[in-house]
Amino acid sequence: MAISRRLLLSLFLLRAFSSLPAQAAARGASHPSGTSGNYGSFLRNLLQDNPMITEELVRGYMSNSELEIAVHAIGSRYPNISRIYSIGKSVNGVALWVIEISDKPGQKEAEPAFKYVGNVHGDEPVGREVLIKLANWLCDNYLKDPLATLIVKNMHLHILPTMNPDGFALRRRGNANNVDLNRDFPDQFFPNNDEINYRQPETRAIMNWVKQEHFTASASLHGGALVANYPWDGSRDQSKQYYGCPDDKTFRYMASVYSQSHYNMSLSKEFKGGITNGAFWYPIYGGMQDWNYIHGGCFELTLEISDVKWPKAAELPVIWEQNRMSMLNLAASLVKTGVHGRIFAADTGHPIPGSLTIKGIGSEIRASRTYGDYHRMLAPGENYEVMASMEGFRTKATRIVVEEKAVSLDFILDRDGANGQVVRNDLGCPCDDDKLFHVQGARLELYLFVLLIIIALYVLFKRKTTSKFTIHRHSPKRPIAV
Repeated sequence: MAISRRLLLSLFLLRAFSSLPAQAAARGASHPSGTSGNYGSFLRNLLQDNPMITEELVRGYMSNSELEIAVHAIGSRYPNISRIYSIGKSVNGVALWVIEISDKPGQKEAEPAFKYVGNVHGDEPVGREVLIKLANWLCDNYLKDPLATLIVKNMHLHILPTMNPDGFALRRRGNANNVDLNRDFPDQFFPNNDEINYRQPETRAIMNWVKQEHFTASASLHGGALVANYPWDGSRDQSKQYYGCPDDKTFRYMASVYSQSHYNMSLSKEFKGGITNGAFWYPIYGGMQDWNYIHGGCFELTLEISDVKWPKAAELPVIWEQNRMSMLNLAASLVKTGVHGRIFAADTGHPIPGSLTIKGIGSEIRASRTYGDYHRMLAPGENYEVMASMEGFRTKATRIVVEEKAVSLDFILDRDGANGQVVRNDLGCPCDDDKLFHVQGARLELYLFVLLIIIALYVLFKRKTTSKFTIHRHSPKRPIAV
């Protein structure tokens, strides 16, 4: 009798696990979505690993030390358009190296920033390989290829080839503590995951990075399916359903940019158009994608770029070519569409770190403290009412039409007179100061005299010259100021 009960129990458990979605291994649902209880800490640890990765599969992939050499080699070969820096270390002390690609790497500019993150799961190494190829291709083709030149000149691209070097070395999904890093972020539906004692160093590194760099958009690269996944990744009641975020239309546009640029992702029979809402595919909680959008104002996609989690190394060149245009076009979409501009104080002309909202969309992004610049992803072909606001200033709004090209829109905000709060930007400028320059005593007359001479010389030069100089951003339209 006892043996039959054990047999029945074993059959029941086997049936329960076999009923899980076959694609769950891609984003990493190690447990049924309905699990309750100590949800925050329980789902971070994996009950079991995937089958052993053989030596034959590992052969041809870069080791962690070889990957580090490849990263620094890019910085050495292209010092004028790249910068190498670390955002932290893994559990086992492996540095998390980032390649920044820009015509002014390391400098703050009024430009959008995009990040690619690979190897979130240790047993999905394709991302680390193709991201090194992406960095090399961009640097090799700068000033040769128009798309490479557009990206390098108009944005800051940050590439983290591996978020989970320990998991890769151990040939398993989780990190050295056997924690699934894509379940380790604070979650809007399950506050238990806010328990900081469980937070892994790789996760903390990403969270600090997002807070420092002010990213506009990003994507993480995974394996095990072929689809572009967008928020939300989970639903309030944990059920499998379409659960769109406030920017659902924009996210679907971004996912489609990737899918339609891919060799065959958009032809998927499983996912219409090669894109999917995360909760509709299967719900997960504690994911990096949703946290980026909620807490960083960063529009992040989860990209499944290979049907096989760990394909043979011989297949990597083909996978790279199939994803190359998708990766380039997604990054370039930051400057090709959406609305971009700066927010200024009317009385001083200084940039201010105001907020930007779109009427009818319940999300907010903030302008940078240095230049007051903002960069907002929006789906083209729509009318939007854009509002800029900041405490101590009167809100301003205007309507725009986003077509196939980006809209440049500056805001000049008037003080509401309620208070005299001083707001300082990263350059140390006090935003309530009514002077752009501090001039004292008798020096004022000297400065005015020099200024008049400069103006006279400028007018004389303008009369004699016939050359025309155009300040060209990406969009040919001049910025609108409201």
